[in-house]
Amino acid sequence: MRWIYADNREEYDFLDEIKKRAMETSHSTNETVTRIINEVREKGDAAVRSFGLKHDRASPEKFEVSKAELKQAYDEAEESLKKALQHAKDNITAYHIKQLQQGYEIKKDKGVILGQIVRGLSRVGIYVPGGTAAYPSTVLMNAIPARIAGVEEIIMATPPAVEMKEGQKPVCKGNPDILAAAYLAGVDRVFLAGGAQAVAALAFGTESIPSVDKIVGPGNIYVAAAKKLLFGQVDIDMIAGPSEILIIAEEDANPRYIAADLMSQAEHDPMASAILLTTSEKTAKETIQEIDLQKAKLNRKEIIEKSLADFGAVIICRSMEEMVTLANAIAPEHLELMVKDPLNYLPELKNAGSVFCGSYTPEPLGDYLSGTNHVLPTSGTARFASPLGVDSFIKKMSYTLYTKEALGDDRADILTLANKEGLDAHANSIAVRFEVKLERF
Repeated sequence: MRWIYADNREEYDFLDEIKKRAMETSHSTNETVTRIINEVREKGDAAVRSFGLKHDRASPEKFEVSKAELKQAYDEAEESLKKALQHAKDNITAYHIKQLQQGYEIKKDKGVILGQIVRGLSRVGIYVPGGTAAYPSTVLMNAIPARIAGVEEIIMATPPAVEMKEGQKPVCKGNPDILAAAYLAGVDRVFLAGGAQAVAALAFGTESIPSVDKIVGPGNIYVAAAKKLLFGQVDIDMIAGPSEILIIAEEDANPRYIAADLMSQAEHDPMASAILLTTSEKTAKETIQEIDLQKAKLNRKEIIEKSLADFGAVIICRSMEEMVTLANAIAPEHLELMVKDPLNYLPELKNAGSVFCGSYTPEPLGDYLSGTNHVLPTSGTARFASPLGVDSFIKKMSYTLYTKEALGDDRADILTLANKEGLDAHANSIAVRFEVKLERF
């Protein structure tokens, strides 16, 4: 890991490097994805099937997984997995149900009524990776807030797992853990389709796959590019970049815990970023030693090493205030506070996707079980973006009722503003109701 002494220059040069890794997708990627989107829009199922054969070596005869298959996947899941999923579901539900918003109505003099209605979206699509990165927890994190928000229909797309047996046709099945989670979370319909073609199918609809109002969920660079290009045709949750963790550690923080937590995010992706801020050189050096000891036992050692070498850093700061300032500038996806009285610092921390307070609140707790959502803003977007939640699956509609008397009271001001803006038809809309000529105003 890079070693930096904070001087208000070198650490910010490093941050600029980190931000570059999440820059715009390449022209060639956008070209490829645009072609996929256009073919799916024009050819529907045939295009989804064709791209599935090209990229996954096979495509299912029928895209949709039956409700009986979903139930079977859940029934046949290990009891330990079902117990863990149910525990996570309970916690996610309890946390997100507090986010529910209510509409309101204001009644004023002379019969005027103003109000707002909050509704869940009609149909939402969840994309869930299903290959080497198969995360049943992602199903719960996306589907449960949608259900709480009142979404009428939840559709899930996930790539098929392909079994190749010599002398036999390839067999396409859904990842059983993902299907079990979908059953538990109450997903309405599941389709075995992956990649940019699945995102396009959800956006436009095909003969088999229904169109949706919003697409959420993680994916590879082609999935991310498809979501970005299709924004406007549908809504999306966010453009997710590589995973990130930032740890603020005091001198008394346990280096074993720090090392373990840095690597918990570094193992996601060679482009993941893991950064330690500390005022203690001793803590920093012992953390590096612990990383060397612990990574030797981990399955994804090579990914961790590349991530830490390319995008990891230890930054020695001069004060707690400097660490907080730097954390706000980084705006990390995950922020751990390994300090005494971590809650005292929350008012000062303005930019982070999710904050984990204290030495016994490691980031993986939020990934799986605590109840907070693990779909978080990355690449510094925590400056303006929020975690996925119930708000992500609602829309608001305003309404107004005026009586003739109330409109008459306000007509002069409306006409003044309309005329100032040069919008005669706006003014006329008011004037005709009172049989007055526009030139009088």
